[in-house]
Amino acid sequence: MDANDVKKEAPAVVIGSLETPTLTKAELAELLFDKLGLNKRESKDMVEAFFDILHDSLVKGQDVKLSGFGNFNIRRKAPRPGRNPRTGESIPIKARNVVTFHASHKLKGLVQGDAPTGEDFE
Repeated sequence: MDANDVKKEAPAVVIGSLETPTLTKAELAELLFDKLGLNKRESKDMVEAFFDILHDSLVKGQDVKLSGFGNFNIRRKAPRPGRNPRTGESIPIKARNVVTFHASHKLKGLVQGDAPTGEDFE
């Protein structure tokens, strides 16, 4: 194994004092409380309302576009033959809807380091 074969770990998400690989709803609410001065109940309700709207729209089959961040799209996957990897048995995979996410050019630029981090997402 040479130096090119070593995998690099993804850096943790860092927002203010937050250092964790997963950003939870509770942490988002805490950030709203800290950054915007909303009370904790308002912060929690705002985060819950945002995700409720997102969920409801996707369940209805509507795409969700967040300007400067990205798009959540519903895609229909056709039925297809599959295989149980343990037994090798052929099994049918039913048609289903899946959610896909495509990052915006602004978000991609920020992640790549091409855009200044202070840029607004509007």
